[in-house]
Amino acid sequence: MEHHRLLDAMARLARQAGEAIMAVRRAGFAVERKSDQSPVTAADRLAETIITEGLMALAPDWPVVAEEACESSDPPPPAPVFWLVDPLDGTREFAAGRDEFCACIALVEAGRPVLGVLAEPARGLVHAGGEGIGAWTEDAEGRRTPLRTRRPPPEGVIVVQSRSRSDEAAVAEHCAGMKLAGVLKLGSALKFARLAAGEADLSPRPRAAMMEWDVAAGQAVLEGAGGAVLDLQGRPLRYGKPGYRQDGFLAFGTRP
Repeated sequence: MEHHRLLDAMARLARQAGEAIMAVRRAGFAVERKSDQSPVTAADRLAETIITEGLMALAPDWPVVAEEACESSDPPPPAPVFWLVDPLDGTREFAAGRDEFCACIALVEAGRPVLGVLAEPARGLVHAGGEGIGAWTEDAEGRRTPLRTRRPPPEGVIVVQSRSRSDEAAVAEHCAGMKLAGVLKLGSALKFARLAAGEADLSPRPRAAMMEWDVAAGQAVLEGAGGAVLDLQGRPLRYGKPGYRQDGFLAFGTRP
């Protein structure tokens, strides 16, 4: 299937997952704790089931590496082509009643995220893209608006920083010497969407320990909009690393 058709299918799945997440929110939910003490809810599990079943129907031969499944069993080994899924990124924000959460789906080919979608259900939006095919945001009525990053304006860069993670010191160290116009605190992979939309310029996570499914979909959207996501040595991120772990990254609206 051509990439643009795959991206459309991924966007539909992400929107379905987002609608299920909002249904759980309206009905009420309990917050449980996983083995690493991170939160999980019925919305995480329901969204993952919807996405996983949809991806398996779409491409039965491509493995699905999804967050909640990897919590309960060993993840499948990396393949030349595979899916990375975070069904509810920003569970802390979801549990706290904030709107900064999203459903993330990425397609990885040869270690690179070539397609990605971020469903932002609290606003009825889906952000999608991939390097070489562009990026767009779709609203609840199905209207699509192209996404494009910006060059930092003369007044300085806007930095997107995690709301829930204590990385202020590391971010300040990385941004030393830059002319800053502001700092936006935001939960989840929606940071990538704000960069892709030209609403911010830089999201440094130099000391963040996370998983590949936290980053892959956002990277694809951002790169489709003209940005870049690099490791701490300035190289393109690679996926399918041991344990699917990712230790830090630098996300740019303008390619360095």
